[in-house]
Amino acid sequence: MQQDKHPDYHSVVFRDRAAGYAFLTRSTATSDRTIEWDDGETYPVVDVEISSESHPFYTGQARTVDTEGRVARFERRYGGGAEAGSER
Repeated sequence: MQQDKHPDYHSVVFRDRAAGYAFLTRSTATSDRTIEWDDGETYPVVDVEISSESHPFYTGQARTVDTEGRVARFERRYGGGAEAGSER
């Protein structure tokens, strides 16, 4: 097996700045900034804009699309279904 083909895979802390949440995992991501973790070790830290702690889908704050409202708006704008087709 060739030795220099694979990237460096090491422990990294990903930090969600919006939610104040951080987790330690292994990744090939690199960073110049470091953070001291709960175990006393220092790890590179990668700041992310959104994670499962702040994403609306995972937090239960996701909006549902009102498809019935879209149909009603379409029918108001362009006429109501079969009735509009019979007038032509």
